[in-house]
Amino acid sequence: MFSWRRPDGTGFLCSGIADYIDAADIAKLRSRFGDDAIAVAALPFSGIVPLVVPAEVTWFDAAGAGTTLTFGESSAWLEPPLATHSMPRVPRRFVVEAAQDLNTWDSAVASALAAIDSRELDKVVLAREVVVEADTKFDIRAVLDRLTTTQPGCYVYAHDNFVGASPELLVQRDGETVMSRPMAGTTPRRDQPEADEQAIKELQASSKDDFEHRLVVESVRGALAPHTTQLEVGDPQPERFTSVTHLTTTIRAKIADSGLSALDLALLLHPTPAVAGSPLKSALSTISRLEPFERGLYGGPVGWVDANGDGEFAVALRCADISGNKARLLVGAGIVAGSDPDLEWAETQAKLEPMLRCLVRP
Repeated sequence: MFSWRRPDGTGFLCSGIADYIDAADIAKLRSRFGDDAIAVAALPFSGIVPLVVPAEVTWFDAAGAGTTLTFGESSAWLEPPLATHSMPRVPRRFVVEAAQDLNTWDSAVASALAAIDSRELDKVVLAREVVVEADTKFDIRAVLDRLTTTQPGCYVYAHDNFVGASPELLVQRDGETVMSRPMAGTTPRRDQPEADEQAIKELQASSKDDFEHRLVVESVRGALAPHTTQLEVGDPQPERFTSVTHLTTTIRAKIADSGLSALDLALLLHPTPAVAGSPLKSALSTISRLEPFERGLYGGPVGWVDANGDGEFAVALRCADISGNKARLLVGAGIVAGSDPDLEWAETQAKLEPMLRCLVRP
């Protein structure tokens, strides 16, 4: 299954598989399936996999009204995930286990800071893994419903058993217009409005967070510049979400090469310093050395592209890979000079909260 809901409430649901298509064959979508065909995917953090051409796509507006398009015979039926559904049994007991304890995290951050001090890199994003085990199977459709309700401002997505609500748009192509909204620099939300406002002011004034944010913005700008014209980079702005506030910059441009699809642009940008670090080669080497697990789909591009090359991809964040009664969650924090291990741990806790609330609920 694949589902996609934008922050404005519009989106689509997919059912069935008409075919699989390689990233290099996106231009053939039109000749094989017609002008309205799309291909969808959640791509891994490292590597690439074929995209799925759905047999049916139901596009819906913000009010929920839908239009269904069919693209051939289905080789498998994938039930729309956001349909009204009641679970045969709701989980009541949960075990939540972190793969790394605080001491292990402190040691990893210390190693990253040592690499930064020795000028091996400027930034690295370290991820944490948390596994939730319930006393019965999780219902992905119910999880998506709760994410939609509790995570306004996010792209809510599902690809097979991989679900999430990402605040970060990696890239969108709509005709000639290209947009990206990189995010880096984070503060957890506070319960009291006055404390929350003060925390956001401190975020905006923080030289550490400004440096971390500029690394991402410059990476995106530099990757888009050779392929676009009229490139405009906005000023960083704080954007509030349910558990954190991120510094966000909107980048807009006009595509110079109409042959570059939204998927091409996503692969051109990924992985940005927001999920890997900078310089990229050194950051990936550090991640491989310090993270005791594979990231899988976490941090990769998730989204869609159509027969015209238009589409949109978010960064797969605030996500869970669900298998039966187990859910694997990954979250990360950007480590730069001046990072405090305790504050970075608190940031990951805040990022875990949205998905944990949807899985482990009263």
